[in-house]
Amino acid sequence: MTTTTSNPTMILIPGHWLGAWAWDEVLEHLKTGHSRAIAMTLPGLDGDDPKRAEKTLDDQTAAVLDVITRLGVSEDQPATIVAHSGANAPVSLVLDRHPDLVHRVVWVDSGPMATGSAFAPDLPEGVEELPLPSFDVLAQQASLEGLSAEVLERFRARAVPEPGPVLRQPVELTNDARRQVRTTLVCCSIPSTQVLELARAGHAMFAEVANLEHLDVIDLPTGHWPMWSRPRDLAKAIQSAASRTN
Repeated sequence: MTTTTSNPTMILIPGHWLGAWAWDEVLEHLKTGHSRAIAMTLPGLDGDDPKRAEKTLDDQTAAVLDVITRLGVSEDQPATIVAHSGANAPVSLVLDRHPDLVHRVVWVDSGPMATGSAFAPDLPEGVEELPLPSFDVLAQQASLEGLSAEVLERFRARAVPEPGPVLRQPVELTNDARRQVRTTLVCCSIPSTQVLELARAGHAMFAEVANLEHLDVIDLPTGHWPMWSRPRDLAKAIQSAASRTN
């Protein structure tokens, strides 16, 4: 039997180029369900920070842990962390360092990283930051399905270049307890059946999924940015996952 908790604490973390604003529509739906949900902007993605291009994965991990502390999260009242896309690097580090503070991790068209991996290990040291590419180029890397011209215009206007150090830094993981944290994959641009097949086959991007001890999946067919293409349905999926206690 699946048991639930009615008022989970949820921390929503967006992927590359995005700030807390990316979750605005999802938060509107989550708050109608009386959830305690906040979105955060990772260090390096605040356009007003003159030193943002210097930020590292360690800075981002520390910021997530700071939010967890400020919210009063504890082993008795752990939080649910919702990570979209490239937020998987700092969140993988958080799970490694403090798995006891995480009730559940919800990967939104994303998943846990394997130790030693980096998003762009070959990015030259001289590249300080990576701007949002053209949408023609981006569409070759991630599905833009469901995004209107208006949404794409907003994406372009508000996107902040990703710090080079964040992209180059490998994720070093040592605590196998991270694999015991309850996990939900919200599969959008790639169906869950394919994700699980790739995980079992040892595909580098999904191999760590095969090591998770408590995994469930939710299919939400759309593009890579479901917080804009299907915000109500994504909020429902997040709420459902966060409310589960097993």
